[in-house]
Amino acid sequence: MKNQSVSSNIDWITVFIYITLVIMGWMNIYSASLPLEETYILDTSQIYGRQLLFIILTLPIILILLNINAKIFEKFSVIFYIIGILLLLGLFVFGSTVKGQTNWYKIGGFGFQPSEIVKMSCSLLLAKFLSDAQVNLKIRKFQYIALAIIMLPVGLIMLQPDAGSAMIFLALIFVLNRDGLPSWYLWTGAIAIAVFLLALFVKPVFLISCIFLIMVIHFILNTKISRNPIVYVLLFILISGFTFSVDYVYENVLEPHQKDRIDVLFNDDVDMKNEGYNLNQSMITIGSGGLLGKGYLEGTQTKGNFVPEQHTDYIFTTVGEEWGFVGSFVVIALFVALILRIIKLAENQKSKFSRVYGYCVATILFTHFFVNLTMLIKLFPTIGVPLPFFSYGGSSLWSFTVLLFIFIKLDANKVNEW
Repeated sequence: MKNQSVSSNIDWITVFIYITLVIMGWMNIYSASLPLEETYILDTSQIYGRQLLFIILTLPIILILLNINAKIFEKFSVIFYIIGILLLLGLFVFGSTVKGQTNWYKIGGFGFQPSEIVKMSCSLLLAKFLSDAQVNLKIRKFQYIALAIIMLPVGLIMLQPDAGSAMIFLALIFVLNRDGLPSWYLWTGAIAIAVFLLALFVKPVFLISCIFLIMVIHFILNTKISRNPIVYVLLFILISGFTFSVDYVYENVLEPHQKDRIDVLFNDDVDMKNEGYNLNQSMITIGSGGLLGKGYLEGTQTKGNFVPEQHTDYIFTTVGEEWGFVGSFVVIALFVALILRIIKLAENQKSKFSRVYGYCVATILFTHFFVNLTMLIKLFPTIGVPLPFFSYGGSSLWSFTVLLFIFIKLDANKVNEW
């Protein structure tokens, strides 16, 4: 079948949601960064002016993505991945260190964060690998290769160190699980996180006693699978060792700001004028909006600059204050609609490569969205994860745009895949 016109096969619902989110994002950046003195809208000395320039520059990027051959993304996925890894490695030589993290290239007055674009290249290679007819994630060899594709950028990003970006990559394990990776990988991660958090607030001896009791009960009641006492003993020893190591990791491995973020989340005695200031102001700002908000450009907390870096990771506080509960609900509904739409389109793909890539896109967008919003209301540690299409930044906007429109192109091309 010959290629049809690009516009005839594009999912315009997804494009419409994308455009709406980008416009709403810019409106909030404009409000959060508007100076007292009058200035023009494309003033690139202002944050909102630069963001508008970034938005304008997404147009040629989108046109290029929609007009090139969709097979390029699959054919050159390995090349894209290698380029991404080289960019991450280059940070240790040419990168700029900001607030203890070496995760940016500075070019003139602009910055570029390679981990953002590596999310796309990692997703492409993962989709390419899993679409191979011989790959079966029930087999350990293929499990290790798939996990290595994810863990290589995770390791390099953790060395920067940037735990927030690394966590986004780890979320791709859910895509592997959807494609056949045994569930015990997810359970192991969930249990490790739960034990780590509990060990911070519960005495190790008491926690280990509880774990021992749970394992005994599980051994007695679980008659549906083969029960090997040696396996239970080894698991108990492993978990016990991990539990006792938590205190050492917290005191000697975590950076001071990382410990502060954990304390702010779980400790009510934290000084809200110091390490808890950002989160406290975030919650005050969101809560002050009430049902309908104070009105666009009328946010007193926003205009008073009470929330640090409000135009980046804390941009949703502007939504909460000026647009209120109703406006916040609309923004959340748009994100949910976008993610569900991508999942639906992924399920309808004829190509496994396109389907897996669609899952990757949905997972990355959901993780960013979920973590960013929950960290603003004290349900998740503050780890510096931007809100897609809303937070200020060219590399963030462009990477999310490229990530999404590659899938839109793959979806539009599915009629030509037979």
